Amino acid sequence: MTTHTVSMPFGDVPVTVKRNGEGDPVLLLHGGAGDQSVAGFAGLLAERSRRTLVPVHPGFGGTPRPEGLDSIRTLAEVYGRLLDELDLRRVTVIGSSIGGWVAAELALVAGERLAALVLLDAAGLDSAEHPVADFFSLTLDEVADLSYADPDAHRIDLSAMTGEQKRIGAGNRDALRVYGGTAMADPSLRERLADITVPTLVVWGEADRMMTPEYGREYAAAIPGARFHVLPKAGHLPQIEAPGALLELVEEFTANATTAS
Repeated sequence: MTTHTVSMPFGDVPVTVKRNGEGDPVLLLHGGAGDQSVAGFAGLLAERSRRTLVPVHPGFGGTPRPEGLDSIRTLAEVYGRLLDELDLRRVTVIGSSIGGWVAAELALVAGERLAALVLLDAAGLDSAEHPVADFFSLTLDEVADLSYADPDAHRIDLSAMTGEQKRIGAGNRDALRVYGGTAMADPSLRERLADITVPTLVVWGEADRMMTPEYGREYAAAIPGARFHVLPKAGHLPQIEAPGALLELVEEFTANATTAS
């Protein structure tokens, strides 16, 4: 685990990055559940000879968030500069939930450094027909009910959490609200997605009720040439509920994307 200082017009941004494995680079971007929600999948990628970098979005996990870092687009610009500073090329970028939103924005600002883009139940699209659930009005139990194919296996017991865990959880929630807003959408995103030129796979959990598969189809339709795939027995976090099936899907897609390019 290392911390990189990324220089931005509004000041320096410290970014904590957790690394796994060696091989072709993968940037794995977590969602509102924090970096632990992608840690297991990062390990699976490392076992497949992938050098996986998992940044902790500033403000999550108890990390500082500079005042000027206040949107998904700005966060994507931070990661674009991080790829520049690390001189990473032919990167596969995988993003979960708001991490998928960041990944899509990253493909727009640093597409020349990307080999493939994988969006997992990504947020950010403004959809009148298939609106996302109002996350900030939900209890933890309601979030579980809407997020998982098997909610009872993933409920959070607040009484079992330490004071530090509760503090970090509250910080994560605050950072999520700053980055994504209460609507978790950007009305300008749909039109801008048409400018993505990176080979793109959009994956959705069949049981996702936070952002339904119909919402996912809209997302994929907005990206030229994007492939859309629904994973059974998974909800909003397929990397947790169906990691093996997701891994095989990602491996097959990225192999073909690399060969095609």
